Order: sequence, then structure tokens, then C-alpha cells
Amino acid sequence: MTTQRILDLDRDALSALRGRDLTRAVAAAEGRTMVAEVFAERAALSPHPDGRGVHNAELVAAFGADIVILNLIERAWDGERLVMPGLGTFTSFTDLARLIGRPVGVNLEPGDVPEIRRATSEHARRLIDMGAALLCITANPGTGGTYDGMARVTEELRKGLGDDAALWSGKMHHAGCPERVTPARLTALVDAGADGVVAPLPGTLPGMTRELAATAVAAVQDAGAIVMGAIGTSQEGSHANVVPQLALNAKEAGFDAHHFGDSYLPGMCDPEVMYAYSVAIRGRRHTWNRMSFAPGRSAHAEAAPGGTW
Repeated sequence: MTTQRILDLDRDALSALRGRDLTRAVAAAEGRTMVAEVFAERAALSPHPDGRGVHNAELVAAFGADIVILNLIERAWDGERLVMPGLGTFTSFTDLARLIGRPVGVNLEPGDVPEIRRATSEHARRLIDMGAALLCITANPGTGGTYDGMARVTEELRKGLGDDAALWSGKMHHAGCPERVTPARLTALVDAGADGVVAPLPGTLPGMTRELAATAVAAVQDAGAIVMGAIGTSQEGSHANVVPQLALNAKEAGFDAHHFGDSYLPGMCDPEVMYAYSVAIRGRRHTWNRMSFAPGRSAHAEAAPGGTW
């Protein structure tokens, strides 16, 4: 059976996507998947002192994100529920995904970080049981995350969760522990059980050249995983004129997904930069379709035959 491309899925099918099915749908889209990371508790455009307003997750979805990843989840976690300004209170990621029309992933980290964000089998299992579409094993700035540490926890989580969970692992920046990005370090994450690997986009981290990126991406894909290229060095708040260089270099290098970090508006990227990047890698048709939640392709309508690539 042919895997559907993530960019062809309507709102209902997209919000239900999770696990290895999500990873396969990203791979099938051939470098045209947009991922946005947001602070879990932020409604950046809120005009109200109590935080009511448009939540960051809604805003990035409206500007074309296919997947939303929650960072700093402990800030929205009351021990049993997610409390998200502008959206409401949720006991499952499944309900949150249905509301925003996107699969929802969560950042987890090795090392000394708040408990619910710590990459342990117990926390990972709880998040997956709540409907998290994917777990991104990474590290925030200054936390000292290492590739060895990520490989270790990725292996532990894969053993604890089994084969079906989506585990995307890697660094977007140095995270307070400078290490060279090498094909060997990235493929070690695949060997540990990652079905997706995170790597900085060329032009975002010193030394991450187009040539290195292409070599590393090919090595990871040959090892059986997809690669998400990350803009996590605050360039997600750059001017739109940097977009063609970043986007087309990333497409040339072969990245399967394109990640925007949370450093511009409080807890999210510049949505206009993400929009311009999306148009650069997949054109206006797919970008506008995702922005409009694909109302013409509801889950109850039959897909029209034919179409263009």
C-alpha cells in the first residue's frame, strides 16, 4: 500500500496522524513538510493580561505548519492536564490535535531538566498514551545535551515504547556543548532507534556547510531514517530575504522536513518567514491549501483522480 504524502492529507487525517505512519507520510512528501516548534504555554498575540487570545500553535498552523511541536511543556502542565491560553484545557494531545488540525509532538531532553520534559521511558510512555504524535529528543540552549546522551536515551525510549512510536532525535544547535555535526554522530542516532534525525540547516550553525549537510542527510536516509533540518539559532526571526538561501540549500541537501524554532515572538517563529520558506520549498498551492485547512478535501469527500506533482 502506498503511503499518503503528508501534504495531501486533509485536516481530519492530518490531526489523526502519529507514530511511524507520521514519519512515513513525511518521507513520502519529498522534502515538503513544515514543522513549527512553540512554547506550550504561550499566546504571543494575546491582548489580555490573563493570556487569552490566539495560541502560538494556532498561529503557526494558520501560516502553513504541517506539524506542531510543543517545547517547555512543563510550563503548561499542571500534573494531569495541559492548560493552554486561548485554546483551553486538555487531558490528551488527541483532543488538542483535533482542535488545531495538526499532529502534535513534544520535545524531550536528556539531562537535568524539569521532570515532564525529561527523556525517560516513564514520561515518554505517558505522553504517547495521551496521544502525542511524535517525541523529539533534543536539547534547549545551555542544557549541555550531547549526541551520546541523545543516542542513549533514544535507545532506552525505543525499547520502552516499541517499534510504532515516532522518535526524532538530534541537536538543532550546540545546546551548550559544542560538538561537530558528523554523519557518524547522526547515524548513531538511527542505530539507537530514531526513525527521524534532527540536524541544523546549512547556514544556521557555524561549520554546517551545504556539502556537510548533503553528506550527512544521505547517510541518515541510507540508514533508514528521515532528516528534519532545523532553524533553531534565532534565525527563525530573521528577515524574509534570508529565506531563499536557507530553503533552497535545504531542499538541495535532501532534508525531508523543515523545522522552525521558537525564538522570535514570545515562544514561536516569525510566521511571515515560515510562510515565505514554505512557498519556496513547496509552492503557493500546497502552502495555501495547508493554511486554509484544506476545506475542499474533507475526510468525507472522495479524492479527485489525477492532479499534479
